[in-house]
Amino acid sequence: MVTKAPTVDLIMDALGHQTRRDILALLKDAEMPVGDIAGRLPISRPAVSKHLRLLEKAGLVTHTAHGTRNIFRLQSAGFAAARSYVESFWDEALAQFAQFSAGAAGEDNGSHREE
Repeated sequence: MVTKAPTVDLIMDALGHQTRRDILALLKDAEMPVGDIAGRLPISRPAVSKHLRLLEKAGLVTHTAHGTRNIFRLQSAGFAAARSYVESFWDEALAQFAQFSAGAAGEDNGSHREE
């Protein structure tokens, strides 16, 4: 494992599935119970519960019990870890882009000269 951060692996794996991203998008607008989430997606309630367990294990969502209902909401700590991981690549990516752009601009200046 290159990242040496099991939490990052869980987060990135969780974000890698479209249904889980759809669930997160729903929870971005409001916290909601499993049944409401399932009602908005083309999958069964047990499947939604399975996805929610993976999202919770990754630290992206949390829930509170209200009687027999579990109300899910986003958990900022998981997103902070994901953001930190992605940002760790950002400076290097920008530096490489700047280097590439400078090289490409230099090539363009030399290739458009009229003889």
